[in-house]
Amino acid sequence: MATQPVLSGSDLERTTIHKLRTTILPFVLLLFFVAYLDRINIGFAALSMNKDLGITSQQYGFLAGIFFIGYFIFEIPSNLLLQRVGARVWIARILLSWGVVAVLTGFAENIFQLYVLRFLLGVAEAGFFPGIILYFTYWFPRREQARAVACFMAANPVGNLVGAPLSGLILDHAHWAGTSSWRWLLVLEGVPAVVGGVLTYLLLPNGPEEATFLDAEEKAWLSEELARDRKLLGGVREMSAPEALRHRRVWHLAAIYFTMIVASYAMVFWMPQAIQSLASGRSNTAVGILVMIPVRADRDALGVAELRSYAGEASPYGPSGNHRSPCVACSGRGGKRGAADFCGSLGVARSRHLQRLWPILVVPARVPKWDLGGMCDRTDQFDR
Repeated sequence: MATQPVLSGSDLERTTIHKLRTTILPFVLLLFFVAYLDRINIGFAALSMNKDLGITSQQYGFLAGIFFIGYFIFEIPSNLLLQRVGARVWIARILLSWGVVAVLTGFAENIFQLYVLRFLLGVAEAGFFPGIILYFTYWFPRREQARAVACFMAANPVGNLVGAPLSGLILDHAHWAGTSSWRWLLVLEGVPAVVGGVLTYLLLPNGPEEATFLDAEEKAWLSEELARDRKLLGGVREMSAPEALRHRRVWHLAAIYFTMIVASYAMVFWMPQAIQSLASGRSNTAVGILVMIPVRADRDALGVAELRSYAGEASPYGPSGNHRSPCVACSGRGGKRGAADFCGSLGVARSRHLQRLWPILVVPARVPKWDLGGMCDRTDQFDR
């Protein structure tokens, strides 16, 4: 019987991380793509839904925003339940419940039913994004988590890039059984979440101990790495929720993220109507294609902003092994090559034009040594 060759430490690390990236990441990225599609398709449904149901601009604005009220309330409780119930069961439950609610939204007869269903959609989907971020900590060592999150977040622009023309196409051509196309849009784009929930329950392992794609040696190495990370974190003083809410840096960062999200979702929810008003006479499919233009710029920006926790060739598998904090979103040290390399790792085309803009768009920066009362006492805690 042939024996399996014994891998060196670096080969074992490279092989294990490669398996995690090619097995775990594509599946959860697809799930996030479905989640984002169900979250924003109301913007395209509004092209005909608002007229059919007599929805005013003010009512539509509240309809778009009420989703986040349910999301806000149940986000943290959902993550606590994920730890108690298990990732596979809870993530599957999230997908199934939001898929059912998304499909039911297509049967709403008035604005008040839409209010209720959009709120419930936020409740159902609340734990998905933070749950996946927590799930990554079960698999990836800390030095790999930033890269995993960056790949995961790529589903946002891809969701718009694919979802915009797809939604426009459904609105133009799905008039089956005498039912309005906006209803078919919500139903058809809700079904993949239900299918994803079933697949999650059948395929997604709770953690490395259940991973059939890892052999015993790889599981042992990964367990040691994760245990080492937990030990390092044990030396950092934990901050309670009330303490965190009293810290000015937390509010500072929250304010930055708040303004970014407000601008982002304002564009997502209102852009189809804005383009329709400017391109009068154009089909919904054409509107969807036009919506892709700013989204394409967003996607290409991933090739400029170096979201990797490692700079260019300085990866754990490169010559130097040096790396910087994953807190750096745009850093001047990775260089054009680092940004383009990450861009290529997501399947994004490397653009010579964007690379020429790199010296202007990328901000040379180091992470400041912010004192968060123990949460981030030193910059190199992120590196560890």
